[in-house]
Formats: sequence, C-alpha cells, structure tokens
Amino acid sequence: MRSLLYFIREALSNSRKNFGTTFGAVVTIFLSLLVIGVFMVTSLIIDRIVQGVESQVTISIYLSDDAVNSEIGALESFVESRSEVASVTYIDKDMAMERFKEMVSPDIAEQLDGNPLPASLEVELSEPEKVQDVVDAMMALDVFNQVIENPDNPDDSVRYGQKIVKQMFAVTDIIRLVCLILVAMLIFVALVFINNTIRLAILARRKEIAIMRLVGASNGFIRGPFLMEGALQSLVGAGLAILCISLLCATFLPQLNALLTWLPIDYANMQLWAVYLILVGVGLIIGLFGSAWAMRRYLKV
Repeated sequence: MRSLLYFIREALSNSRKNFGTTFGAVVTIFLSLLVIGVFMVTSLIIDRIVQGVESQVTISIYLSDDAVNSEIGALESFVESRSEVASVTYIDKDMAMERFKEMVSPDIAEQLDGNPLPASLEVELSEPEKVQDVVDAMMALDVFNQVIENPDNPDDSVRYGQKIVKQMFAVTDIIRLVCLILVAMLIFVALVFINNTIRLAILARRKEIAIMRLVGASNGFIRGPFLMEGALQSLVGAGLAILCISLLCATFLPQLNALLTWLPIDYANMQLWAVYLILVGVGLIIGLFGSAWAMRRYLKV
C-alpha cells in the first residue's frame, strides 16, 4: 500500500515537473481515444440501422389461384419449421387488394378489372442474413412448384429484395473492417507517442535512476512511478474522450433519430457503457504498455 501511494505521489510530481510532455501525452491519448470511441459508436449505430433494415427483410411467395389449400398448408408448415423463420402469414387475394389500395389512390384500384393480385405467403425472418438459405430450401420442395404463381420461372414468384440484401451485407462487412483497421492504427499511434513521452521523462532522470539502482532499488520499484504516470495520463485522456462522446451522443443522436423517422432505431438502449469501458481499458493498456516499453531500454544504466 505504501509503495502504491509512493508511486502515485511520484507520478503526480513528475507530471507537474514535466507539464509540457504530460499535456502532450494526455492530448494525444484523448484525441486517439475520442476518434476510436466515435468509430465504435458509429459502428453501433450502423449495427442498429442494419438490424432495422434486416427486420424489414421478408420473403413474399406469390401463390397460384388454382393452388390447393393442403399444398399451401404443407409449404407453410415447412417454412415455419425452419429455425431462421420467425413467422409465416397467409395473405389472401382480398387482403392483397386492400394493401394495394392503401399504397395507391382508390381511383387507380377501381380501374382494375376484378382482382388480379395473387394470394401470397409473407415470411418474416429471425435470422435475416440466412434469407438465401430459406429461399433455397423452399425452392427445392416439389410442393413449391405446385403452388406458386409462375412454376415455369420460380424466381419470378419469390421476392425478398435479392440484390439489395446481398449489397447491404457486403457494404456492412467492408465498413466494419475499415473501422477495425483505423482503430488499430490509432491505438498504435497513441502507443508510440506515449512511449516517446515516457522515454523523454526517463532520459531526464537517468542520474536519479542510476543512484536508485546503486543503493539497491529494484527494477519494479523504479518502474512504478513511470507506469503510474502513464496510467494516470491514460485515465485523464479516456475521461475527456468519454465526456466528449457523451456530449456528442446527447446532441446528435436525437437529431439522427428525427431524420430517420422511416427507420425506428432505439438509441436509448445502445450499450454506450460498453464503449466507455473499452476506452478506459484501451487507454490503460496504451499507458502501461507504452511506459513498460520505454523502460526496457532506459533502465539499463
């Protein structure tokens, strides 16, 4: 306990004596963690948007007017048994017409000759990323071709936004990879700067360190204040980054939610606390590892 208090006192004293380098280190850690945090929050927002879009991914199977109810029921039962499927709803021709009237003006609907719209099965997915697996499994069934509207061209009787879904998942994967690379680069830059800062502090106190070694001080006792100094700098930088991110989220997330009214996203339940914990952890790793890295060389006096 006494050693810990000594390390803290020495770290604070060294920070005051070398305010310029300490300030530079804190600012660099703050900016690095701020950008890292912004990327992480952006990634969370992207995930929420993707989840919102994915929740709207449904499969529509257009049925023939001559389809037998038992065969439709067999197809419906098969689809419902899939673990990727949340629910299956049968939409008859009358319901399809009512939906059509809601989408267009009543005058256009009245000009139609009878009800040319087909009945359909609407499939909602619990695992939207597996939409293609569900479609492939359905199309492999014999009963599928017996009930669909156009058995000569099965693809024409199934709609699930094929091209959009594939592009959406591809773009999301790229964005996440780019964010990961940028975060890694920022962590490395912060680590290098902390290493240089601590190294300068150690270089300025080489004689003091040499005296401590001569009187028998252990390497751990000598390292302590410098490791504590790096940790305190990291905690201050992380705290400032968390404060700024909190202010940014409180300011811009409600505005973003207002702009994306067509895509309801529950920003209130975003796990920002997890982002903050990661920033503190990354900051401490940067500070401690940067200090230890610099000490490896300059303890050899």
